[in-house]
Amino acid sequence: MFRGSIVAIITPFKNGKLDEEKIKQLIEFQITNGTHGIVPCGTTGESPTLTHQEHNRMIELTVDAVDGRVAVIAGTGSNSTAEAIEFTKHAAKAGADGALVVTPYYNKPTQKGLYLHFKAIADSCDIPIILYNIESRTGRNIETETVAKLARDCKNIIGVKEASGSLEQAKAVRQACGDDFIILSGDDALTLKMMDLGGSGVISVVANIVPQDVAAMVEAYENGEKDKANKINTKLAPLVAAMFVETNPIPVKKAAELLGLCSGDVRLPLCEMEDENLKKLVTALENYSLLTNAKG
Repeated sequence: MFRGSIVAIITPFKNGKLDEEKIKQLIEFQITNGTHGIVPCGTTGESPTLTHQEHNRMIELTVDAVDGRVAVIAGTGSNSTAEAIEFTKHAAKAGADGALVVTPYYNKPTQKGLYLHFKAIADSCDIPIILYNIESRTGRNIETETVAKLARDCKNIIGVKEASGSLEQAKAVRQACGDDFIILSGDDALTLKMMDLGGSGVISVVANIVPQDVAAMVEAYENGEKDKANKINTKLAPLVAAMFVETNPIPVKKAAELLGLCSGDVRLPLCEMEDENLKKLVTALENYSLLTNAKG
């Protein structure tokens, strides 16, 4: 179930509130274009600035709109274990297929603390859990030994979104946790390299605007058509780079706005793009023929 091109979906706002109609439209856009799964309330979904009510509503809307057609992996992490348990229990009750639980940020727990945090969440409900390892955002790496211990001790911790940027770590996790443990790339630029190491796909930012291409790339790889997959990956590379000229999700939301998908509004402390970076984003969209396609 947790494989392929899984979009870390943006959260559209209107007049400072969730734009529920746009959320539904974005989900239809994703499913129509071949996306294999949806992650609401991830980093790209601006989870840090959603209220608890908005967070829960976003997950409920996603589950309802998807209606069982693809996997829903709800972002439920927090740097408070009790809060993460609350979010994860809600996601399970709402009907999500899995939960994506990020490393606790800011408070910098030890590896023992990380183990106890994730185990407490896993023990609180039966929903499948995917760890989300992204040291650049959280200040802590989930070491391979900790991942392996969690995989052994918690039957519902079934995988990891690996966004450490280290292919060596992904390789070590595969060796330590076995072939059944799911590894998903957390970096669009490393998707195929991660799949070479036994990864099952990607939780993607760029799929917000080009879902068909990301899905086609992963499917080509899975079908043994590596040349085709590499060709798509090469085409995607400049667009992927443009998604990170400023902090994610600022560029991808602006791109969605330019393509007429939804408002590009972000919440403070995120803000509008600098003019120089906006020009880089527009150039990348034009070179990919996306703006031409939108106008046409």
